[in-house]
Amino acid sequence: MATTRHKTQFFCTGCGHESPRWMGFCPACGERSPLVEAPKLSRPRDSKWNSKAASNPKELSGVSNKDYSRISLGFQEMDHVLGGGLVAGSLVLFAGEPGVGKSTFLLQAANFVAETNSKVLYVSGEESEHQIKLRAERLNLSGTNVFMLAETEVDSIIQHLDNVNPCLAIIDSIQTLFTHESQSGPGSTVQVKDSTLQLMRWAKSSGTPILLAGHVTKEGSVAGPRVLEHMVDVVLYLEGENLGSHRLLRSVKNRFGSTNEIALFEMTKDGLKEVADPSSVLLNERSEGAIGSAISPVIEGSRALLLEIQALTSPSVLPMPRRTTNGVDYNRMIMIAAILGRRANLSLATQDIIVNVAGGMRLSEPGGDLALGLAIASSLHNQPVENSMVAIGEIGLNGELRSVPQLEQRIREASRMGFSFCLLPDSTRNKTPNIPGITSIYAKNINQAIKKAIGYNPGYVGSEQNNL
Repeated sequence: MATTRHKTQFFCTGCGHESPRWMGFCPACGERSPLVEAPKLSRPRDSKWNSKAASNPKELSGVSNKDYSRISLGFQEMDHVLGGGLVAGSLVLFAGEPGVGKSTFLLQAANFVAETNSKVLYVSGEESEHQIKLRAERLNLSGTNVFMLAETEVDSIIQHLDNVNPCLAIIDSIQTLFTHESQSGPGSTVQVKDSTLQLMRWAKSSGTPILLAGHVTKEGSVAGPRVLEHMVDVVLYLEGENLGSHRLLRSVKNRFGSTNEIALFEMTKDGLKEVADPSSVLLNERSEGAIGSAISPVIEGSRALLLEIQALTSPSVLPMPRRTTNGVDYNRMIMIAAILGRRANLSLATQDIIVNVAGGMRLSEPGGDLALGLAIASSLHNQPVENSMVAIGEIGLNGELRSVPQLEQRIREASRMGFSFCLLPDSTRNKTPNIPGITSIYAKNINQAIKKAIGYNPGYVGSEQNNL
């Protein structure tokens, strides 16, 4: 490709914003890190991959998608997160921390697709063919129709993609690639953007899906520019502790299905194994009659999960009590603690409060507010929440309980897991579905909920004081 001239640009490593001059912060995303200098080649725009579609406008009703069937990756839970499998021509970013199991997962997926469909090209910029062969033998994978390529130059990779013509391409990882169109080093903002753009063009023109492995920084974001997440069609995060066996796959972007879908996997000596019933696994180690523990059915994507929310209160020895959360938004916990202190007369001003969601899960919706409040109240008064009860509801600033969507799906999941009682906001009394095996209990405010869940009535502050 002929170049015209060289120029220098400054880039934000967080969002990829370009600036013709250096600045000590990013004006686009507010990042306080200085912009990074990188040479950039001025070159004519290349829209080869979509030139045919752009030359002849088509009516949407006449566009056919019969050639864009989905490809299964061998994991039902993975296909569920993707919305039914890989879409032809899609670009999927598969991100995770080092050692979490990205390469293992991708090699298992490559072997399954190769056995059921056609050739798969696995491009590794970090390991040699022999290292990947050792992993395949450890996982008992045959490797038939899986073609290995140790390469980091994008133009060479695309040439091999054209020659092999695979049904799936896997790049491990995008941070190791470089293109001669950019003169900065591999892993830089410019190289990651340009390399991904070239691969995206090839995927769209050939109709072959590409899986891109990406590293996650210590801040929890994908290494490289955030614009990378906007360029791809799907963004998946594989989360988990290195010393633990469970891995959580979370979808944060999906152009072909629901977002915020999750799947649970277990790391074994034979690789990753999917967990078909996450609720059962998450509650497997729950102790009966545990103090400071409450169960709440939450919605993750299109499925309901039962999460155990744990809380621990302890008299503080510091002038300012500590508030610590794991799996719960910190500001949300502060709000719930303030409501409990003001509306339910719980003495939390001198207490350290530690909140945790068991199993490494994350509570990201207000439907778990009631369970969080009950767990804190249970720990403070050293009384357990009713063991066979789940709690569903949002807590308002006045202490009132508010309804949440998809109530029937939540209650059915609780009934399936053997729970007998469901504590709900009183506003749902006339619209609660009648599900066999579970009894609905209603409360108007957090004070009533505490009384009915742990048998303790601290006295409601307000117009409904002691009107239980």
